[in-house]
Amino acid sequence: MAKSQTYDFLIIGGGIFGLTTGIELVKKGYSTALINPGKIPHPDAASTDISKIVRMEYGTDVEYMEMVEKCIEMWREWNDLFSDTLFHEVGFMALCGENMTAESRPFEYHSLQNLLKHRHKPERLNAAEIEYRYPVFSKGKFVDGFFHALGGFAESGRTLTTLANYFQQLGGYVFENQTAVKIESSNYRVESVKTIEGNNYKAGHVIVCAGNSTPWLLPELKPFMKITGHPVFHLDPKNKSLYQAENLPVFAADISTTGWYGFPLHPQDKVVKIANHSEGLLLNPETDERIVYPEDREALDQFLGNYISPLQGQPIVFTRRCCYTDTLDGHFWIDQHPEIKGLSVGSGGSGHGFKMGPIIGKMIAAAALGEDFSYLDRHRWRTLDRATLQKEEARNLKRKQ
Repeated sequence: MAKSQTYDFLIIGGGIFGLTTGIELVKKGYSTALINPGKIPHPDAASTDISKIVRMEYGTDVEYMEMVEKCIEMWREWNDLFSDTLFHEVGFMALCGENMTAESRPFEYHSLQNLLKHRHKPERLNAAEIEYRYPVFSKGKFVDGFFHALGGFAESGRTLTTLANYFQQLGGYVFENQTAVKIESSNYRVESVKTIEGNNYKAGHVIVCAGNSTPWLLPELKPFMKITGHPVFHLDPKNKSLYQAENLPVFAADISTTGWYGFPLHPQDKVVKIANHSEGLLLNPETDERIVYPEDREALDQFLGNYISPLQGQPIVFTRRCCYTDTLDGHFWIDQHPEIKGLSVGSGGSGHGFKMGPIIGKMIAAAALGEDFSYLDRHRWRTLDRATLQKEEARNLKRKQ
């Protein structure tokens, strides 16, 4: 099908939101095309890199926990479908530097309690057990926590490549190196999308899954979204056996107060990824550099010195600043446009969207088609203001409810 053809659906963005949406629409029999600025995975996309956490732990937020519970089943199905281990079920561990209570460590405490209420079997860990089972952590730094075997990480960049190939095998069309610059409409109905490269893609319905570019393509969303950048580090440890998954599962280290989390040795790249899930730097993705600054490296060095001393001083072989598309309340933004027919949005990952990949495309496709789907209600088009607080309890934020 040519670029000049009119598609039933045109998706802007080839990240996890766009690709899974495209797959759902093609499966339903719609002619569907996707444009992406650059190759898939794009190096600046939030959903790229080598790994993303897949965890059920969401503090008091039972709905998110249930969503990831369903997604874990689908991640396993993807492994089977593609005959490839994209999802590594190595478990997730939440660690605390003080005793876990609802007041002192609400994210960890409520996550644990809700897992137990839903008949899961997380293992509570005391200081001695943490020190014995996971000697990579500095002695005495963690006194409480739990390990949950249902969780782990997905190889994010490889997942996107696999999904892009699958989308095309199903009959979808991918046009790389096409940067959307304007959504054309007439009489409040979408007609086409123009790209910087000079092409014009016609569609009956356009879905904006453009990540950081979403509020620039749809300026009416700027009051409700912001782009924040967060440091990511890949380290090349000398004693690699110490960081294998059996010795170091995916972990969060006092994450709601430090922001730090990490992964075991990557099966392909043989590095340990450490990153920070906090407020981040407010960025303009079109003009600001996406780099890691000396103060970020200093913060990493301090964290490692205090909590994972064997990693301190090991070579840092790669850095990036992962840019979140944050909604002011931290929830996704999935809905049809309230004023322009044939236009929908699937965005607002807020730093925790990738793990939802298997279900997020189903939600976006349902919204675009005007169908009901579980979990959509709180992610609909809504009015927020600067007093709105983000809700994710795992994230190290200054302003919390």
